[in-house]
Parts: sequence; C-alpha cells; structure tokens
Amino acid sequence: MAACVRALRGCARLPVSASSRRCSALSRARGQYTSQKVRRTFIEFFTEQHAHRAVPSAPVRPRGDPSLLFVNAGMNQFKPILLGCADPRSEMASYRRVVNSQKCVRAGGKHNDLEDVGRDVYHHTFFEMLGNWSFGDYFKVEACAMAWHLLTEVYEIPAERLYVSYFSGDAASGLPADEETRHIWLSLGVRPDHVLPFGMKDNFWEMGETGPCGPCTEIHYDHVGNRSAAALVNADSPDVVEIWNLVFMQYNREGDGGLRALPQCSVDTGMGLERLLTVLQGKRSNYDTDLFTPLLSAIHQCSKAPAYSGRTGQADAGRVDMAYRVVADHIRTLCVCIADGVYPGMTGAELVLRRILRRAVRFSTEVLQAPEGALASLVPTVAHILGDAYPELHAETGRIMEIINVNEAQFLSSLKQGRRVIDRTLSKMDRDAVKFPAAVAWSLHRNLGFPLDLIDLMLEERNMAVDKRGVEQLAAQQEQLQSRSEGGAEERGLHMDLQSLAELQSRSVPHTDDSPKYSYSLQHDGAYVFSPCRASVLALYCNQSLVSEVSEGQRCGMVLDRTCFYAEQGGQTHDQGYFTKDGLQDVLFPVECVRLAGGYVVHEITAAETLRTGDQIQLHVDETQRLACMVKHTATHVLNFTLRELLGSGIVQRGSHITADRLRFDFSSKASLNVSQLQEVERMVQDIIHQNDVVHMKEVPLARANQIAGLRTVDEVYPDPVRVVSVGVAASELLSNHKHKHTSVELCCGTHLLRTGGIRDFVIVSERQMVKGISRIIAVTGDDAKQAREAGQVLLQEVESLTARITADHTPSLATAQRLSKEVGLLTDAVESTPIPQWQRRELQTRLKALQRSTNTTIRKLEIKEAAAKAKELLNRHSNKAVLVDTLETDSISVVMKTVNQLSEHAPDSLIMLLSHLQPSGRVLCACQVPKGQVAVSASEWALAVCGRLGGNAGGSATVAKGVGMATDVTDLLETMRWAEEFAHNKRQQTTN
Repeated sequence: MAACVRALRGCARLPVSASSRRCSALSRARGQYTSQKVRRTFIEFFTEQHAHRAVPSAPVRPRGDPSLLFVNAGMNQFKPILLGCADPRSEMASYRRVVNSQKCVRAGGKHNDLEDVGRDVYHHTFFEMLGNWSFGDYFKVEACAMAWHLLTEVYEIPAERLYVSYFSGDAASGLPADEETRHIWLSLGVRPDHVLPFGMKDNFWEMGETGPCGPCTEIHYDHVGNRSAAALVNADSPDVVEIWNLVFMQYNREGDGGLRALPQCSVDTGMGLERLLTVLQGKRSNYDTDLFTPLLSAIHQCSKAPAYSGRTGQADAGRVDMAYRVVADHIRTLCVCIADGVYPGMTGAELVLRRILRRAVRFSTEVLQAPEGALASLVPTVAHILGDAYPELHAETGRIMEIINVNEAQFLSSLKQGRRVIDRTLSKMDRDAVKFPAAVAWSLHRNLGFPLDLIDLMLEERNMAVDKRGVEQLAAQQEQLQSRSEGGAEERGLHMDLQSLAELQSRSVPHTDDSPKYSYSLQHDGAYVFSPCRASVLALYCNQSLVSEVSEGQRCGMVLDRTCFYAEQGGQTHDQGYFTKDGLQDVLFPVECVRLAGGYVVHEITAAETLRTGDQIQLHVDETQRLACMVKHTATHVLNFTLRELLGSGIVQRGSHITADRLRFDFSSKASLNVSQLQEVERMVQDIIHQNDVVHMKEVPLARANQIAGLRTVDEVYPDPVRVVSVGVAASELLSNHKHKHTSVELCCGTHLLRTGGIRDFVIVSERQMVKGISRIIAVTGDDAKQAREAGQVLLQEVESLTARITADHTPSLATAQRLSKEVGLLTDAVESTPIPQWQRRELQTRLKALQRSTNTTIRKLEIKEAAAKAKELLNRHSNKAVLVDTLETDSISVVMKTVNQLSEHAPDSLIMLLSHLQPSGRVLCACQVPKGQVAVSASEWALAVCGRLGGNAGGSATVAKGVGMATDVTDLLETMRWAEEFAHNKRQQTTN
C-alpha cells in the first residue's frame, strides 16, 4: 500500500506552470467530452487504474430505508456497509473499493430542490452522482491523490482554476483542524493560497442526526480564471462552484450528540456529472451541456414558444426560459422514477412525483403553449441521452409515456373541476369576504392536485386571497398524520448501533446461525413438526451498549449462537414466541420482535427474570403464527407465478408483505384486473393447490441461480449463496435444463410450506390500482378464504332478495321507495366492507348500482308527482302573492325543493319559501327560490337568515337555497314564517326606495 501511495503522489503532483501550458489543450478537448465519455472515463479511471469494482446505480426508490423518499446521494445504497449491518453473506459485504454513477433525486424531504428548479441554471430534481468509495481500504492520501490526478491529468482541468477546502476544526465539538488533509493537498502541488479552511457547516459531513460522519474536503472550480478567487469559495458565487466532495468518515455521531472514533474508516466521494460537464464542455449553465440541449430542442419543436436562450430573472420575460428548464429537468426525473417503479400517487415519493409531473404540465401547457401529450413525446429523447448508462429507460419507454399521458389528462381535467369548485365557493361567500376558506383550498390542493399558487392567481383577480395560515395548519396536520403512520412503528424498535456491532466483531462473537428456522417437517397426517432449538446467550444489548446482565423488566436485545426464530426480511413478518432459561422452565420470556443486524439476529425482549450472557435457553416459536406465515408466503409465490402466466412476462413485482392474517402483493399493471381475470387467477392458484406440488428449497451460488430460466427476483441485495424456492421442479433440474419451466421459481429467504396443498384455499379479497400502473392484491388463505366465500354467498342472497322485492312492487309509495333505497345503500356498504372474493364484490357492486339508479328514479318520479299536487294546492291558496311563505307536510327535503320549483314555474315573479316541520324531532326543513336577476335578496341570504333564526344553517345560490333548523312548537314555526315573509318584504322595499 505504501508503494501504491508513493506512486499516486508522484503521478498526481503537477507543477502549476505545466498546468498553465495546458489551458489551450483543455479548450480544444472540451468539444470532445460528451456526457457519455465523461461518465465512462470516470468509471474506467477507478476500475482500470485503481482496482475499484464498478457497481450499477441503485434504483431511485430506496431499498428498505424509510428515512428517505428517494435515493439522494451515491452513498445511500452503501449505508448497510457504513452502519456495519450488511449481510455478511451478501456481495456487498465484500466491497472494499467501489465506483459508480448513481441516479439521484432531490425533491421532497430534507434535500428538496423542487421549487428552485428553473429559476437558475444549476438546480435539478434529478442528477447523476459520480463517486468512488473505500470501505476500510485506502483513506485520505490516496483519495486526494486519485481525485487530483483524474481532474488535472485525465480531464486536463487547469490546476490554477481549482481550489480545495478542508475542515478548520470545531472547538465546541472538540474536533481539531484536519491538518493532515491540508498537508496532503500541499504535497500534491496545490498552491497554499488555494487550500482554504472552513468550519462544520461547509466541511464536516454527517449522514443524519446519528451515524457515521467526518471531515470532508471539497474541490471548487473557478469558471473565470486568471485571478484570485479564494474569497468566492463557499460564497454562493455562480462563478466558483464545488465540483467534488471527498468525505472522510472517521467518527460516529452518537444518540447523545457525542462523537466516537469509528472502528473502520471509509471514504465517500461525490461529484455531480452535470456540474463537471459544464467545466469540461466550457459552459456556464448545466442546461447548455449535451445532457440537456437535445431535450431543449425537442421541447421547442413541440411548443409555440421562441427557442431557449438561457435567460433568468427579470431578463426572462414571461418566464419562457424558466419553463424550458422546468420541463427539461422534470421529464428526466419522471422518466428515471417511473422506470424504477415510482409512479405518481398520493403519498410519500409518489406524491412528490405527482407534484413534479403537474408542475411540468403547467409550464408546458400554460407558458410554452405546448399541446396535451407533448410532455410524453419527450421520453424517447431522454432515453436516447441516458439510455446507454441506464438501459431500463429504453425498456420502459412505452410504459413511461403511457403513465405521463394518463396523469397529464387527469390533471388538466382536475384543473377544470377545481376552477368550478372555486367559482361555486365564491358564489356562496359574503360579498365583503376577503379570505378564501383554507379547508377548500387545501382540499383542492390535496385531492385534486390544484396548485396553491394558481388558486392565489385566480383569487387575486377578484380581490381575495387564500387563508394562508389555515392552509399551513392543515398541511402541518397532514404531515404529522403521515409521519406517524409511516415511521412510528419503526422508531419503537431496538436498533443495534455501529459501535456495538463493531464490538461484537472485535470480540469474535460469531454471526447467528439461523438455519434452524428452516428445520421443520411434514407428517403423513398433514401436520408440521418444528424441531426444538437450544441456544446460548452470546450478547445482551441495552441502552445503546453491550451488557453482561439485564434485570427483570428491562427491555433489551439478545444475540444467540443459534436461533429458530425468523427475523423480519423479504416482506415476511418476524416470528413470535418465547424462550425459557435452564433452571427456570416455568418462567417465560416473550420475544417481541426479531431483527437482523450485520449477520446477527437480535431478539427484542423484556426480561421476565435476570438474564446473563452464557445462559442456556430453549426457544419456542409460535407454531400457529409461523405456519400461517408459511402458508401466505408460498401462496404469494404461486400468485406471482399465475399473474405472470395470465398477464404476460411484463408483470413485475413491486412489493409484498406477508403476515399470519393475509398477504399483500404489489405488481405493475396498466389497469385493475377485471372480473374474469380475477376469477382466472383464483382458479389457477386453486389448481396448483390441488396438485399438492412439492415446494423445493435449495441454497445455490448466486451466479448460478441467476442463470435459471424464468427466475423471478426483486430489487434486493441477495446473499451468496442464495436460497432458490421452486414449486414442483427441483432447483437441480432447473439448473441442469436451461429451458424455461412453467413453474414458480424465486430467490427467497422466507419460510415456506413443503407442499402447496397446505394453502388449502385462496381468495383475493381486494384488488385495486394504488397509482396508475401499480396494482395491489390482498388475499387470504385456508379458513379465512372459506369464510370469505361463505360471506360472499350470504351477500349474494341478500342482493337477490332485495332485487326481487324492488321489481315486484310496481306501484310503491314514496315512503316504501325511500326505505328500499336506504336498504340498497346499507347493502352497498356491507358489500364494500366485508371480506369476500373481489370478483364477486365487483359483480354485486354493479348490480347494486343498477338497483340504486332504479330506486332513485322511482323516488324522483314520486317526489315530482307529490310536489305537483302540493304546489297546486298552495297556488289555489296563494294566488298572485309577491312573497309566498307556507308549510307542507313531508319528511323529504327533495320534495320541499321540487314543490318550491313547481311553484316558481307558475309564479315566476314571486319570492317563495316553504317549510316542513318534522315531528316529534322538531326539525325544520327549508327551501326557497327567488326570480333570476332580481337584486332585492338572494335565495342563500334569505334561507340563511331564516334557518339562522331557528338555530340552524343554510346554503345555496343566488336563486335557489335550502337549509335546516329547529322549532320547539307550532307557535314557534308560525312566528318564523311571519318573520321570513317580513324579511323578504323589507328587502324588496329597500331596493324599491
């Protein structure tokens, strides 16, 4: 290693004069550096010259990391290594030197650049991070030398244009200045006035509130040159920009805020490809590089706007160039996210992507005047630019275009609907009101995706504004609810910290042997027998440290030499159960949770008695819960297989969750399954259950397993060797015969049945599209499936009975029709909420909708008939009255409204109000109508005044309104009628005067 370091120092040291002579060479080379070449040169520099392993970019959806919405840095996929919890059998655990180009999205969450995109020429929601890593291999000397060599020798960037920063120390944290890094840069030939100290804010990097951290050194580039630009480093100058950050992780931030030295130091570097390209291609804007210019040209071709000219701020008249940048950036983000399985939706990352898409649509249609569909037409251009590095963009082009088109159409429709809601709300508000209701604005934004700034613009034209404070409160409430639902359960667990894991390894504590979790057999009578498991307590973890003993009532994590408990992973929930201690067989220690941490299985318990390291224990898995999980997991594999057989090889698993009660399976699909498809999936699963096929499980080297034809995998880091689970055909046969066998075969660490007959029965109780392009199935098995079928039959009989009663009564009374309609509604709710086969739910819902339409039509006809009779009676009593206020007997507000409407048709110049007094409740129904165009009083004002007097409320339009109130007796009602008539007369008189 020392010889290697000396060699690196020698090749990287570059006299300034020599560098100056290369300025012209750089100018000539700039035209030769395409984005593809720059990316490829970076990877090859580290793989060919410095023995790094090239690792593909992780998808932008984080793997098992609930703290992130998107992968936002190159190090995200390597967090298990940095935290010491990588599976020791996985390929990742062997990483020492790694290089890659990582797809990153910064929108939503802590790193959110969304609203800045377009305003300047360098912010992006999607970008590529070039990076190299060392995990316990090289450190500061080699990292700096490699970086300097690549920039000045390979990319031929003039050294005098580069400035480097280093950590100046922090007295409050007890951290000294990183003099070592400063001396390294000086030894590499960097001028002293180009080596600059900065504090915690700029030159100390932290993964989060806790975890690995350390000083960093940044390399900055001066776009101008031939001057001293030291004062502009870290000063937010567009002329002097950071291009590469080298992080030296040598500390761990503890939960109490303190710092401890890491047992193994690592290097994490990141250089944005977009910024590097501006330097190498001689540009001042990321949007002027070849990552964007083809896109900007394509946008111009499909819009009515002038060509892109790179203006910002006030110089950008009409925000045209801002719109170009927004659309170009956002379409890249949409393509990359959708290709990686993140689709626009209503929560988390999906909600952020929905906002990105709708922001792009607005700028495309409103500013650039592009037609609907223009956004999706840019997808092939993105695939052409990025597809060589990320081939999934080529494979998913059609799907990406379809999803963008569908979501664009939905948004444009929502905009029209939102404008109608705003108009309707404004018509109901007092003329003197200046604040638009926060609840309506938030509902428009949250449910329809209506942009808040667009609401502001629409209201500004009417001298009104949104209640911003109210909207902020509603947004905060929503955020709290979401954070509780998404993160609450995760935080309650015991997570073994990095130092304790390192201590276990330094003590040579062996990784937990969890192979006994697979030790079970199937008897002739169909019963499963789970082998007993004895174990030794190797470590106890309590209050973020390893202890030798815990007392009764203390909550702790326990590490054993072996275990039969399944730790939560691969979508399957953890085992439940208990253990007993030798000598205390009558004292049960319940196991609350089981987790994996760096090869150790941590059992979370609350000690029922004193427990010490070295104790011998007997483990007892809850066999009923375990067997139920085995059933659901095997059923999930069979379901995955049948979906692909039925719908085609394009079906991709997007997630799953297996518990004792049910299974959940998410998969890519253009639309929800129809009734016949749902029935066919269930039939195909039932066939495999009845075949009672053997479920084969075998550990196979990962490289060999990946050669199996028809193998199903998901985006996970698999151990090596890996467990192959196949139905009906043994793994050995699949490996020896490369022809595709039509059977379920997956890489899986879960626990499974030994024969498919153990599933017994299978019913899909829910299937719906979570977001456009992703469907979710929820299914039950065994007795639960049988009960679902029986419940479906009961509901079917009830629907048939109700149908017979409705069709048999040809001349029902209004009361009978209303009662039958209510029964239809109650039965609809029961069909919606009861676990029954989803195909049957869809059929019953279709029948009930038809019944609801039929009963509603009958009620409407009967109400019109009744209203006509009552109107005729009232007209005979009140002919030619300017203000008509009276009562009628009905318990239907609809009849009251229809009677008022009929009266208005016969007396179009009259102000009409009818009240119905319900007994014994005392409730009063009110409806009124005034001539269209008259200005004396609005219907909503009149109804609100009358119902307000009765302690109620009302609403409506200028011509028609309705409401409710309460009247204690007939006298109270008569007095209200007199007051209502007087109110209307006074208003008419005021207008006349």
